[in-house]
Amino acid sequence: MSKATPPADNGKQKVRSAEVGTDILKALAQLAPATSLSRLAEHVDMPASKVHRYLQALIASGFAEQDPATNHYGLGREALRVGLAALGGMDVLKVAAVPLSELRDQLNESCFIAVWGNQGATVVNIEPAVRAVTVVTQIGSVLPLLSSSTGLVFGAYLPERETIELRDRELAQSGQDASHYASLFASIRERGLHHVHGLLMPGVDALSAPVFNAMGQIVAVITVVGPTSIFHADEQGPAARQLLAAAKAVSWRMGYEETR
Repeated sequence: MSKATPPADNGKQKVRSAEVGTDILKALAQLAPATSLSRLAEHVDMPASKVHRYLQALIASGFAEQDPATNHYGLGREALRVGLAALGGMDVLKVAAVPLSELRDQLNESCFIAVWGNQGATVVNIEPAVRAVTVVTQIGSVLPLLSSSTGLVFGAYLPERETIELRDRELAQSGQDASHYASLFASIRERGLHHVHGLLMPGVDALSAPVFNAMGQIVAVITVVGPTSIFHADEQGPAARQLLAAAKAVSWRMGYEETR
């Protein structure tokens, strides 16, 4: 009497099938907006015949579609709905909470995250340094655009239309030249972070890095601040590397794919 296939084996096959299907969906996203069967098969390192079978199932469920004019494949309407639902549930404050706390623990310096509000860069969460003397801003504080590392990073990545009114107001108060900031913003985008030494507060250094969403838009800035005597806000130093790692981890969780 032959033995029936154990249910566990069938379950493993289903899990493996689901993994292959998600691999193909990820590849369709990476090769968007559309790709040929041969290129898709090469990308996932599978036989084209196998990829084609999975594509037919994905098309039937609405997660993939085929252009009748080119025969190329792309993500379908159901994949879009799932993606939009995931994006809608992304809260940068929740996503950044653990990385921000871990960054504070690594550096033992005050770390905070700011978002762009109606008045400018607004502090929304703080992890203060654990020691007798700490440098802490307040939740709800609005930082200047041109005289804080946080504001300058926002200025480098936000569309000019969102910052120009505040920029012009601060320039009028300081009497500085706008051309200086145009080149500074370009430099910040090139380096991916910015530091200041005592610019906003004497004796306090700050180091800031941007957080991006799935569309590549800046949604927050993470900043580390500390006394100049003990905190080294060097853009090539260990604190900068750890800050960048934290910002990139949050950006990745927000759906951002770095291209450079």
